[in-house]
Amino acid sequence: MSMSADLVLHGRRSGQQRAKSADGPPDLNMQDSNPLTSGMALSDGTDLRQVTVLSQKDWNRIQDQLSRKSREEQRLQAQRQEKMALHNRSKEIVKNWSNTIAGQRLKKLEARKIREEKEEEEKVQIDIEEAKFQAEKRKTAIQKAKTQQYYQTDRVKGFHGALLLTEVLKEREAQIELKKAKERASAGKDKDLLARYQRELEMGILEDQAKAISAIEEKRQTKEFQIVQIQEHLRQTELEKVTDVREGEEIKRNVERYESEKKRIEDIKRQEREALMKAHLQTVKDRDLIRAVEQQKEEEEDDEIRIFAAAKKKMSKLRKERERELFQKKQDHTNKMIELLHQQLRQKVDDEDDRITRAVAQREAKELFEDEEKEEKVKKELIGIAEHRSTQMKRAQERARELKKAEMENLALRLEADQIFKAQQEEKMAGTKAEAKALQGFHDNQIGERKENTRKEVKEQLDHDRRNLELLGLEEQQFQEYADKVITHCKRNGRNVYPLVKAARQGHGGGLGPVFEGKGGIRPSYLVQDNSGVELPTYQKDSTEDVKSGQNSGDSRKRLGFVW
Repeated sequence: MSMSADLVLHGRRSGQQRAKSADGPPDLNMQDSNPLTSGMALSDGTDLRQVTVLSQKDWNRIQDQLSRKSREEQRLQAQRQEKMALHNRSKEIVKNWSNTIAGQRLKKLEARKIREEKEEEEKVQIDIEEAKFQAEKRKTAIQKAKTQQYYQTDRVKGFHGALLLTEVLKEREAQIELKKAKERASAGKDKDLLARYQRELEMGILEDQAKAISAIEEKRQTKEFQIVQIQEHLRQTELEKVTDVREGEEIKRNVERYESEKKRIEDIKRQEREALMKAHLQTVKDRDLIRAVEQQKEEEEDDEIRIFAAAKKKMSKLRKERERELFQKKQDHTNKMIELLHQQLRQKVDDEDDRITRAVAQREAKELFEDEEKEEKVKKELIGIAEHRSTQMKRAQERARELKKAEMENLALRLEADQIFKAQQEEKMAGTKAEAKALQGFHDNQIGERKENTRKEVKEQLDHDRRNLELLGLEEQQFQEYADKVITHCKRNGRNVYPLVKAARQGHGGGLGPVFEGKGGIRPSYLVQDNSGVELPTYQKDSTEDVKSGQNSGDSRKRLGFVW
């Protein structure tokens, strides 16, 4: 700003340096007093001559530079808003199109929604209809169950049995009529019919005989074929047995040969070990002898010692060379024997020997592995048993200590409980009299309540009997209506209704005695007073009534209501 303040920007002196006074910038207080410089300062003391005046173009350029970032952001924001508005407008326009993927998807979704709503309405309607149908079905089932339950009663079953007897009688009469009609119609035709039956019977017998002969022939052929098959199978079995025996013998020979060769190799190795042992013993013997000589030589003079040391050194060297030669000879001999045996075995042993060797080795390895596993398992079991026994012994000792401690505690508790019980018994005996008095009052109240409950139970039983009699009367009425309808229908169709009339008579129970009106109209059975125990008959003569009328006159308290 200081450099721009020293330049003249406008006028004929534009671009030139301003003239500076030698004394520096004048004092502001003095400027006020100078008439030439008056009006060149602002109210805050700023010298107008030191102020840079910018043109409109420069000012606009500076403002553009300063507000470029904000204007760029506004421009980008306006572009984004315009794109978003165009996008929303496109979505609003396109959302109702049906030839686009999104439109087709929306259309399918709307169609699916409408279809599901329609299906749901149909399902609701079907559920309503199903509920109505199920209700009607339950109602029908209940009615059917009631009807079947009613049909299962003894009286209705007896009536239906009588109805079945009526139908049987009707069918019997119809069969008798049919038999008579057949006899009338078949008069004179029995001979021809018998002759035709006889011919058909003879032809059937001949056909059965032919079939039996054919079946016998087929069985014979089958038997012969099966016999041939059995013989062939037996022959194949014998051949297989012979082949197995030969293979077993061959395997046995190979095994024996293998064992002999193996034993021979072991003998050779044993001989080599014995020879090596003998050489070692001889070496040890020589070494002991040398040591004894050395011990003897040490006692001699120094010269002799040096001579002996030289001889010993030489002897040691010779012994080492001798041992090396013996070992090399034995090793060469062993290698030759092994090579010779290897060549012999290679010439003699075939693939079967290799297979047997592998099988034997595998079996021995398997047995060895199983033995090791068993031994390891037994060791683990023994260790586990020992640990378990030790644990159990410790637990038993601990339980014994705890049991003894518990018994002592229990004894103390029992003594304390006995003291408490004694005190309680004394208190209880003291309060027994008061409780007895209260109990007496309670018993009196219970007696009164029991009497009242008995009276209520008797009343309820009487009400129950009354309702039962009403139900029995209603059931009797329904049964009589049903029986009347069935009897009327059977009469109309020409049935014998005597069994139905007998089964439809009044009175429950199915007995042969008179009806008890006061007991719901039941008809009991009466038995004779002897060992037979049979039921008394239903008929009754007039003389019985005469006897009863003669005996029942007067007071019956003396005979207690009996008739004799």
